[in-house]
Amino acid sequence: MRAVILAGGLGTRLAPYTTVLPKPLMPVGDRPILDIVVRQLRHYGFDELHFAVGHLAELLMAYFGDGSRYGVRIRYSREEKPLGTAGPIGLVEGLVEPFLVMNGDVLTTLDFAAMMAEHRRLGSVATVGAFRRSVKIDLGVIRFDDDCRLTEYIEKPTHHYWVSGGVYVFDPKVRALVRPGEHLDLPDLVRALAAQGDTVRCHVHEGYWLDIGRIEDQQRAGEDFLAHRAEFLPGDSDR
Repeated sequence: MRAVILAGGLGTRLAPYTTVLPKPLMPVGDRPILDIVVRQLRHYGFDELHFAVGHLAELLMAYFGDGSRYGVRIRYSREEKPLGTAGPIGLVEGLVEPFLVMNGDVLTTLDFAAMMAEHRRLGSVATVGAFRRSVKIDLGVIRFDDDCRLTEYIEKPTHHYWVSGGVYVFDPKVRALVRPGEHLDLPDLVRALAAQGDTVRCHVHEGYWLDIGRIEDQQRAGEDFLAHRAEFLPGDSDR
């Protein structure tokens, strides 16, 4: 099975660290986050990985090489200009079967093989990984009518959502919407597929998921990874 890993972003929210280190090499516990992702994908049967690189690409390529030490094959495509999150798909050759696309900075216990199997079984053109997210508002939320009379006062509410977690499975036909060298983001690609009548489904994951976008996320991810290492690296003897 094949997976496309988005590893070319600037990681501006993790600055200044990402001025000298690509975001997928940011440490989570005792190893880079992308090292964890590659081991997870190998465990779930993904043996052909394509890294879409850009910012500080040489460091990523030097660290992962051809993937042989992981037991996978890793190939690279380099963006000469920012292509968004979906644009790099247009640079990948040989996508003739359903393939996974994911951000290279996601820590999760998602079973990638199960997501792929569900996608194939249901015959979707696209499957979006859906994860729970709770957002606490640290203020009192008020509502009032047209006359400014208070109608509701909710102290520090917590809102619960299903969010897209940066993990997708696509049918090869989606490449018709991705023009090589043109900027395109994944939300726009998914909306375009739905607008033309293609079936887009969501794969629900009730387990752990964290996008490592901020310094506090990176610190939390490191603590969680070290505390529950076996859950994040199932079947990996080199933990």
